[in-house]
Amino acid sequence: MDNSPECFGEMFPNILDLPSGQNVAGKVFTVRLEKAGGLMRSGRKITVDEHAWKECQACPVFDECYKFCMAKMALSAAIIPQ
Repeated sequence: MDNSPECFGEMFPNILDLPSGQNVAGKVFTVRLEKAGGLMRSGRKITVDEHAWKECQACPVFDECYKFCMAKMALSAAIIPQ
């Protein structure tokens, strides 16, 4: 993405390897996954930086960036072990 901003494609955090008990942040969305022993999930939290979201929406390449972010998210979700 030649003339895209440095943050292009980074709205969402990388969900492929979410560590337990730590925030994993993208530009707009942050995820925290809590695990209780082994692989069992005990809680999860998603937070949104509303200021960053408004900045993203005002960006001239928002539509392309959002589509790219969603494609990355779909691929990540498809290959995460269940």
